[in-house]
Amino acid sequence: MKLPINMLAQMRAATRNLMGSGPAAATEAIQQALSAAGLTPQAAATQTPPPQPMRDIHPPPAPQARAEQPQAAAAPETPAAPPTPAQAAQDFAQDFMSRLGVPAGLGQHSFDMPSFELPNFHPPGFNAPAATPVEIPAGAQFIDGVYRNHAGTRSYKLYIPSSYHGQAMPLIVMLHGCTQNPDDFAAGTQMNALAEEKECFVVYPAQTQGANSSRCWNWFNAIDQQRDQGEPSLIAGIARQVIDEYPVNEREVFVAGLSAGGAMAVIVGTLYPDLFAAVGVHSGLPFASAQDLPSALAAMKGGAMPNAQRKAPAGGVPIIVFHGDRDTTVNLRNGDELIAQGVRSQAGGKAAKAASIDGSVPNGHRYTRTTHSQADGSPLGEYWVIHGAGHAWSGGSGSGSYTDGKGPDASREMLRFFKTVS
Repeated sequence: MKLPINMLAQMRAATRNLMGSGPAAATEAIQQALSAAGLTPQAAATQTPPPQPMRDIHPPPAPQARAEQPQAAAAPETPAAPPTPAQAAQDFAQDFMSRLGVPAGLGQHSFDMPSFELPNFHPPGFNAPAATPVEIPAGAQFIDGVYRNHAGTRSYKLYIPSSYHGQAMPLIVMLHGCTQNPDDFAAGTQMNALAEEKECFVVYPAQTQGANSSRCWNWFNAIDQQRDQGEPSLIAGIARQVIDEYPVNEREVFVAGLSAGGAMAVIVGTLYPDLFAAVGVHSGLPFASAQDLPSALAAMKGGAMPNAQRKAPAGGVPIIVFHGDRDTTVNLRNGDELIAQGVRSQAGGKAAKAASIDGSVPNGHRYTRTTHSQADGSPLGEYWVIHGAGHAWSGGSGSGSYTDGKGPDASREMLRFFKTVS
């Protein structure tokens, strides 16, 4: 069925009801949209293509087994009752949402977001196994912590390397992607092993299923794009709590993340340049690139809000960005705009120098690395486009989810970049 343009606009408005207003309000909105287009809910239901058959996880017995069972008297078939108007409207709404790529059941949670890391978003080889336990070297610690403020409560895990003996060290804040947790993210990025080598603390804040059923950081909510509000205040608070409890070198505090975590890392680094010295982003999105579900979906697919609406505040911090050019979850154009936005916010209208080199990983992916710097050579940013890579942490370990070992080592390169700007 081909829908009129004005109906599509109304249906998009109805998706907002599906996010936050509950089934009754959503049904009413859908019915209004159908009526405005000259369709009754029953007519919409009859014109909607039938759903694809689902594979039954409990198949019926084999024919031979059924033949051995006594035959029961055949009961007369009762014709299926026609759908009610409300059910027809809900079915039509779900079909419309599925066409947008929104998972079933999205309307059940007011802050849900289509998961960045749903398995069907990844090519073969990226399906996430259960993360293996993180190995802790002798003398190191991987301890649990909790932070609370007016915005809520978040737990975290802090890695303290065996080389720590009371000296001041850098701190890296790592924000996981959707469906992940601190142990999984630590295993996949191998950041703890690098912390041993480079002598730094690493803290992994954990998103809760209460805040987002897929454990995505809520980068697309307006409240979570403001300083001292929502999740940015929780993440900054966790960093400050670690700083208060351990001798962190406060000029070397950095934040990095993957996917939804990468989008949130951009927001946190932009809002707290007094706390974070640089930002690392893998497969993320620009600052304030969405305000609600429809604009988030548009941003992920590459049609984000106009630059004027998502301009980052001036005086940003240096940024390093990684993005696969085969990423079908977050379009590569987001990486392009992310580095451009970061350079603009720091350059203050002054011209920046850019230089690119091509390289490759032995038996792995090719990549293009572009560096941006001020006239005096001070680094503004780096942009790594990984050719042939999808939505996964480059150079990561298969012991964690959503990693691609064929790419350059994003974890190591981020720490190297952080060292140059601290």
